Amino acid sequence: MLLRGALLFLSRRKSLRAWVETSRFARKLTRRFVAGETLEEGLAVCARLNQEGILATLDHLGENVSSIEEGARTRDAYLAALDAIAERRLQSTVSIKLTHFGLDFSEEICRRYVEAVVALAHRYGNAVEIDMESAGYVDRTLDVVVETQQACGCVRAVIQAYLRRSENDIRDLCRRRVPVRLCKGAYKEPPEIAFPRKRDVDANYLRLAGILLEEGVNPAFATHDERIIAEVIRRVRDRRLAPEGLEFQMLYGIRKSLQRQLVRDGFRVRLYVPYGVAWYPYFMRRLAERPANLVFLLRNLARR
Repeated sequence: MLLRGALLFLSRRKSLRAWVETSRFARKLTRRFVAGETLEEGLAVCARLNQEGILATLDHLGENVSSIEEGARTRDAYLAALDAIAERRLQSTVSIKLTHFGLDFSEEICRRYVEAVVALAHRYGNAVEIDMESAGYVDRTLDVVVETQQACGCVRAVIQAYLRRSENDIRDLCRRRVPVRLCKGAYKEPPEIAFPRKRDVDANYLRLAGILLEEGVNPAFATHDERIIAEVIRRVRDRRLAPEGLEFQMLYGIRKSLQRQLVRDGFRVRLYVPYGVAWYPYFMRRLAERPANLVFLLRNLARR
């Protein structure tokens, strides 16, 4: 709690922000995990990954906008990204957060903005991954996922394994034939909502992964945990499932050697590539929400 509070305090300090944005070391740290501030920089990273046989999902950084007008600008940024992805023939989807589209101000307008992005992705033969945010947004997010997937058929939901409700959500999405990306979850939630212990989250992740392998459509497993990845692969081989029927997802800049090994083994790998001027609050919030992320990121600076 003390570390989390300190990170939240530091994230609001203008002097720290100025240092992070100008310090050579800090820029090196953040640029390891953030593609850059512009769409061009994000696209360049996607192109480089594609050359290595790795897929991408491009995320325009931002969430919890302060007005519905900002949500419109988010929509336009994603429409531009989809146009550029198609023009350059990149193998990249886009990942969106509903609060970035103004969900806190108007669910109806947010839906219209998201529908415009999903419709353009469908026109290009691309897809949209709708990220899951904190627990208070789960029901509204899943409503939008199901509605847009039924309309266009190019949407993937994100489900967090640390939420106690996730098994029911996954079974419902599988029944509706909605693709799912399974991740562990990064938001701070009370124990009555989320499993507080890592071992319980890991056990639930594998339980949910089993459901997706049996019942899911084009499932994606978002994790850097080698033990979990190895277990998913074992189950895939035991069931004689085709490797191209699923994919592993990771964050840009983390576990590069593991990514390359999975590609060599014939699995699809997709990296989450964030870009945008909101990189500083994104970076600090991720650390504040789960201080263990700080240790995780620092450890991965030394890994290839």
